[in-house]
Amino acid sequence: MSSTAEIITVVATIAGLGVVSTILSDRLEIPSVLFLILTGVLVGPEGLGLITPAVFGGADGALPAIVGLSVAIIVFEGAFSLDAERLQQAPRVTLRLVTVGAVVTLVGTTVVVHYFVGTAWDISLLVGSLLVATGPTVITPIMDVVMVRERVASTLETEGVVNDVTAAILAVVTFEFVVLSRRGIERVASGFLLQFGTGIAVGVVVALLAWVTLTRLGRSDNGPQNARLIVLVTALITYGAAESTYSLLFAGVVGTGHSEAGIAAVAAGGFVLGNLDIPYRETIEQFKGDVTLLVNSFVFITLASLLSVSDLRTLGLAGLAAAVLIAAVVRPLAVMLCTAGDTFSLRERAFMSAMGPRGIIPASVATLFALELNAQNPAAQNPEATALVGMVFLVIVLTVVFEGGGARHIAQALNVIPKRVIIVGGGRIGRELASRLDDRNEEVVIVEQDPDVVERLRCDGCTVQEGDGTDRRTLEKAGIENAKVVAAATADDDVNMLVSQLARNEFDVETVISRVTEPSNTAAFEDLDVQIVPGWRSVAWSMDNFIERPAIARWMNEFDQSGDVQEVEVTNGTRAGKTVARLSEDLPEGVHLALISRNGDSQIPHPDQEIEMGDHLTFIGRPEPVRKAVGFCER
Repeated sequence: MSSTAEIITVVATIAGLGVVSTILSDRLEIPSVLFLILTGVLVGPEGLGLITPAVFGGADGALPAIVGLSVAIIVFEGAFSLDAERLQQAPRVTLRLVTVGAVVTLVGTTVVVHYFVGTAWDISLLVGSLLVATGPTVITPIMDVVMVRERVASTLETEGVVNDVTAAILAVVTFEFVVLSRRGIERVASGFLLQFGTGIAVGVVVALLAWVTLTRLGRSDNGPQNARLIVLVTALITYGAAESTYSLLFAGVVGTGHSEAGIAAVAAGGFVLGNLDIPYRETIEQFKGDVTLLVNSFVFITLASLLSVSDLRTLGLAGLAAAVLIAAVVRPLAVMLCTAGDTFSLRERAFMSAMGPRGIIPASVATLFALELNAQNPAAQNPEATALVGMVFLVIVLTVVFEGGGARHIAQALNVIPKRVIIVGGGRIGRELASRLDDRNEEVVIVEQDPDVVERLRCDGCTVQEGDGTDRRTLEKAGIENAKVVAAATADDDVNMLVSQLARNEFDVETVISRVTEPSNTAAFEDLDVQIVPGWRSVAWSMDNFIERPAIARWMNEFDQSGDVQEVEVTNGTRAGKTVARLSEDLPEGVHLALISRNGDSQIPHPDQEIEMGDHLTFIGRPEPVRKAVGFCER
């Protein structure tokens, strides 16, 4: 074991390199895991030699425990960030991906590795178990950069968190029962279920205890510091308690010395605690993000430093071909099977198929297994260890480089980055507008700088970018470069004016709408070519409707609750050239074509009129049929 001074030096070096990798990641908009892996190889034995297995004592030293606790913190943080309401957007697909999809990936990867690389079935199964994981440490940074629809992002991120846990437990059980003791598949199943069940039970109990403790903190000067400490300790205690519980109750029954019940526990505990009402949530989220950054850097750099380039070379072209098949055939097969017949478009399904980067779980667990296999035969390099680590890291590097680095280009090529609506101001008007647009399946982001308002909006399920709406960087983070509409909805005309100027002059947004409070400011907004909504005039119009057109006013009020009106541009070539009568026959029941706008001219449609590309059609009817009609006219 190395001296304390040497360990401190190595840890400090890793932390510094992790920060540099994160900065590069932010600048280049590429997942940081790529830079962390390259950095680890650079400082490892085959590079500068700053980090070696001996620094932390190798397989028999502190390394396994350090990695285990680090992974626990990472998984806890990912699960803590999962919003239960957000998961309801695509529950069926998510469930399929973490069950049917995981099985397809396991079987497909096992078969590919066995026949292409030539490894024994047990090692091939172990590789397949590890590569079930598509970790949140890689998926989440991609989703932060590539702003696809919320349902796509939430499905991929949830799959990553759940399958991280599944892969960790499945790999450990496979390693113990198939690779080492060779006890058969039935012991794999029983060991997996016991570890998974134990972990979930312990995780839920510890999370509830932590919640009780947090709610008793009250508001005090030391409250935020205490809350951060409680959450960090909760992650560590959850991991240790699950491992101890499993060892005490079941290790003798199933005969395994390893356990990953702790991973299941921190995932369950993080998810439960993250969806409970706890004080100082914003402070906790910022703190755990910082801790995860350091821990993630430590694990990836340390494990990558143990990677031998010769392991990759040993696999040769057969290994590269296997990695390509796993990413380009097995992953798409699993996704296409699990998303068939659902609400995702073919383009979205193709994008999800291309987003299967592997991360921290396969890297950490594969390295530790390899250390143990080599420890059993210290005189020579174990070929099983070589195949295991080489294949896993080859898939990680391949998927991170091409899928992570090319995610934005893939999304643009598939046209799955939707035009979004950005609302600046999360007050009553902004929130009501967001709710209406969200009901129509628009991609809406609210920009708000008040932390209390931000928290309330997020609790209501809104997508919020915290920050100053007059700041260019904040608007860029909200996705203004891909915005079709910017609505300035604050009560401050000066703020709305600055937002409108930025949106119109700096980002050339197609439609800019602004709330105007003071009549004297109307001319200034009109000079910007901004569509204005004067508050005083809107109220007067509504009151006038009730006075002069009471029946229409009442109808519009009732219709607002049970109906919908939407306008869509015809971009689907198969609809152009059809007459209004023919188009109406194809529309779902409960929706009518009310208006056709062409070249700025609007007219009531007549049956023989032909639809042209670029026409703007206004549909009226019940919400669901209207949404289907809109989709009917788009590509």
